[in-house]
Amino acid sequence: MQKTVIVGAGGVGNVVAHKCAQDAATFGEVWLVSRTLEKCDAIAADILASTGVTVKTACLDADNVAETVAFLKEVQPKVLLNIALPYQDLTLMDACLEAGVHYLDTANYEPLDDPHFEYKWQWDYQERFEKAGLTAILGSGFDPGVTNVFCAYALKHWFDEIETVDILDANAGDHGLPFATNFNPEINIREITADGRYWENGEWKTVPALSISREFDFPEIGPKDIYLLYHEELESLAKNLPGLKRIRFWMTFSQNYITHLKVLENIGMTSIEPINYEGKEVIPLQFLKEILPDPASLGPLTKGKTCIGCMITGRLKENGETATRFIYNICDHQTCFEEVKSQAISYTAGVPAMIGARQLMSGAWLRPGVWNLEQLDPDPFMDDLNAWGLPWHVLEVDHSLRP
Repeated sequence: MQKTVIVGAGGVGNVVAHKCAQDAATFGEVWLVSRTLEKCDAIAADILASTGVTVKTACLDADNVAETVAFLKEVQPKVLLNIALPYQDLTLMDACLEAGVHYLDTANYEPLDDPHFEYKWQWDYQERFEKAGLTAILGSGFDPGVTNVFCAYALKHWFDEIETVDILDANAGDHGLPFATNFNPEINIREITADGRYWENGEWKTVPALSISREFDFPEIGPKDIYLLYHEELESLAKNLPGLKRIRFWMTFSQNYITHLKVLENIGMTSIEPINYEGKEVIPLQFLKEILPDPASLGPLTKGKTCIGCMITGRLKENGETATRFIYNICDHQTCFEEVKSQAISYTAGVPAMIGARQLMSGAWLRPGVWNLEQLDPDPFMDDLNAWGLPWHVLEVDHSLRP
């Protein structure tokens, strides 16, 4: 029997475990592990009640390579799904190399003490994974992840060359709370308060955080304010899409959210610089994370929908003319909660992790080395999006998002 290990028992880990259990024929014996065994056990109990599938659990410190290697050698899984924090990416990649296990994550590595993040650290593992005959899949969430696959699909089936990409991420959900983040508060706030960056004409351009905004009319959601951010898939797509002239990332935020965020930033609560409090070093952002609502608790509260997609302009294969298509997914918060006790933000990140792992388990994406999703065949992944809860749609539009 094949075996699968999932590391991380937060909101996204909950979704991944549920979806893997729904496809027990592919994933075999599923293990859910984290530092907090009680969280793993609670998720396993929910899965047993809803699917009849038993998920095994264990306590594991993902920062401890030796402990992780010993666990993996004992269980002998085919693949490890890293659904922990991005801080653990490198230690888990090291453990997989030593234990002979394929690797997949949903977000690129971030140093704890540095707000700058990039793929370099993980891309540097290319030769080691290749020599070991192991596959490492980077960024198999929605964005990054599905957005990368959307671009690869467009290049394979629609366009000879892609000129511009605008990745659009809208959450029109309402949880009724004054302020909460949709996923891990520490990662979320670091991302949003960083300078915005985008790639244009062969170079990176930087702008102050949240300084560029537009209004965009989303399918099924309507007009929303979108703000330009830097997001990690820009780095790999700028490298791997031939002929690309510009790529940007946009996310929706309400004025209420931005007001709260600016106040927290102004008083120093979003800082990652340690301060001394009563003889102890405290990192303000980590303290803030502890007092904000747990994203996993938002599921029963959140109503509304998400819309995430790619506005892609390129030269059509059939006639060489320039055209723009918006490929996207709509996800309903309450429908997600009914299925896996999760809001749509965790659902849209967790289902693609399971789908990416399906490609490893089936052999479709077994290719020694370290890969971003746009470097792999998009077709089986796109089929699985429709089959496992994230159906995609395409609109032909008359223009790309204005500069």
